[in-house]
Amino acid sequence: MTHSTHSLNLLLLPTIALLFLLLLLSPAQATPHRKRRGLAKQFMGPQNAARSILRMRPLVWDPKLARYARWYANQRRYDCALKHSNGPYGENIFWGSGSGWTAAEAAVAWVGERKYYDHGSNTCAGGEQCGHYTQIVWKETRRVGCARVNCYGGKGVFMTCNYDPPGNYIGERPY
Repeated sequence: MTHSTHSLNLLLLPTIALLFLLLLLSPAQATPHRKRRGLAKQFMGPQNAARSILRMRPLVWDPKLARYARWYANQRRYDCALKHSNGPYGENIFWGSGSGWTAAEAAVAWVGERKYYDHGSNTCAGGEQCGHYTQIVWKETRRVGCARVNCYGGKGVFMTCNYDPPGNYIGERPY
């Protein structure tokens, strides 16, 4: 390295360090909007991967469905009960003990039910659930919105996704 290149690198070092610190300390990275967008990507990634395997259109994040999901998740914040909202949308719910569960882990658990779904008979394997999976891959479903809350008193994590149009109609195949 020549003397002039070495001097130039030494001059750039404080500038690069300052830019790094500004990016690191930027308040924009912690905004609720960015957190929600990251949560949306975690929920949607595994679900859209499952749809892609079947050559289906990806689900699109819907703010109205996300508001509904947040509203309902906040209802469950007090008891963390694994109860459906019985609202107008298709719905997947998840509960996990502790506080470390991620949105991606919930979505992966739902998609993981694929192994229990028999498309030929349009049924779940005996004693197993597969309705979360079939809701995700329901051919008419286009939009999704989800939410995650830590329940009070260390009761765990509750997550929900709502789907429109809903699916899982008895006697109908998801795809």
